[in-house]
Amino acid sequence: MSVFLKTYLFSWRLAWLLALAPLTGCDLQKEIDVDLPVLPAQLVVECYLENGQLPRLTVTETVPYLSNPDPVIPQDVTVRITLANGQVQQLQFFPGLDPTTGKAFTHIGLRRIIARPGDTFKLDVTDTKGRHVTGTATMPTRIPIDSLEYEFNDLAPEYHEAYVLTNFKDPVGMGNYYRLQIHRDSISNDPVLDYDVDDRLNDGTNFTLGTSYIFDPGDRLFVTLYHFDRPYYLFRQSVNDARNANGNPFSQPSAIKSTVEGGIGVFTVLSFERKRLYIR
Repeated sequence: MSVFLKTYLFSWRLAWLLALAPLTGCDLQKEIDVDLPVLPAQLVVECYLENGQLPRLTVTETVPYLSNPDPVIPQDVTVRITLANGQVQQLQFFPGLDPTTGKAFTHIGLRRIIARPGDTFKLDVTDTKGRHVTGTATMPTRIPIDSLEYEFNDLAPEYHEAYVLTNFKDPVGMGNYYRLQIHRDSISNDPVLDYDVDDRLNDGTNFTLGTSYIFDPGDRLFVTLYHFDRPYYLFRQSVNDARNANGNPFSQPSAIKSTVEGGIGVFTVLSFERKRLYIR
């Protein structure tokens, strides 16, 4: 008997059995109760230091998977940051919004910090329940943007759209990671483009990061090139993987690769160059 005929007969028999299932009282559905483990709540911290800015930090708590998605903000938390010169600055609990990025924070410092490439900072977060989160971050070198270019497609003027090229030089030595962001009109808006790359295939060479044809004549753009280390890169990748896996039954759950110890989250020092580009 041919393989095709065997497959046909199997499919026909399967269809016949499924058709008879309601008549024979066969129940093809079964409810299964899954016991989710109850884990103790952990502190979740998010802190991005930036030269010349007040230090800001957001601290929340983890919650069970099926619980209310509203964030739980503990108020009995003490936050200290050890600066590169050894001085300690304690952040105050004063929830608000960053006026530049529009992101929320729970704690803020009273003095702007000075951060230079190579400077190392330390984070210490404690609460009255005995939870203790620590972290260390060193500011990477700033990678300058050598040039920005754009070019329009060949369509009629009413359909003109441009792509943008960002050119820079990768320093010699593996382990450099970059994030390219392009905002339209203001960096407080959601970025039009946002992605990460590494230098595995371009170590020590000239980099060109491009876009598709997504920009219109008259667009005023903010192009930002971040340079960061491997821990922050892995954290960002794990967050993206977890976001993509959430609600997808065919994706494997992804754990967050934190840059802190004793909790979950990220502590890093931002190093970037930002330029403006007008699409004429």
